[in-house]
Amino acid sequence: MKITPDDIRHVAKLARLDIAETDINAFVSQIGEILDYVDTLNQVATENVEPMAHAISLTNAFREDTVREAGPVEKILNNAPAAADNMFCVPKIIE
Repeated sequence: MKITPDDIRHVAKLARLDIAETDINAFVSQIGEILDYVDTLNQVATENVEPMAHAISLTNAFREDTVREAGPVEKILNNAPAAADNMFCVPKIIE
């Protein structure tokens, strides 16, 4: 498909983009190259290729949930910028 300067102007208008007239020809060239590459990809034989979500097979590595001590509260709260009554103090974010 051949892209024209009018196509670029039309898409820019639809996307509400302000493209300078001096940049139109550059976009024609760049988008033309992208579409040529997509056309090349469309020529690849994919009839016997199974659809997949990832290039490699993924499996979840679950571990057993176990209850354990978190550690001494004082030591944990020493890492906080502010603490009171054995709790982290954080800025209010909801008004």
